[in-house]
Amino acid sequence: MIKPFDMELFLAGVLSGSHATRQRHLLQAELIQISIAERWQRETPWAWQRKHVAWFLDHRLSQRSEATRYYYLLTVRLLTRRLEKSWVFKL
Repeated sequence: MIKPFDMELFLAGVLSGSHATRQRHLLQAELIQISIAERWQRETPWAWQRKHVAWFLDHRLSQRSEATRYYYLLTVRLLTRRLEKSWVFKL
């Protein structure tokens, strides 16, 4: 039996803010993880490359409002910080 990836534990060191903000980041990070896993079979953020996250921001959020894309970008920045990568994404 394979243990599912715990996004809350993964982001614990970089999450801050109110309870609602932390919950939003966790939910969005899990949705990003699910989308990337479905498309590229990359189950954990450790296996992601920049192109996977860029694909999510460009294609999965293309029909979303600017505000939604901004909030996902904030979550992506947290993921990037946790992965200790120098990836830069813009809206």
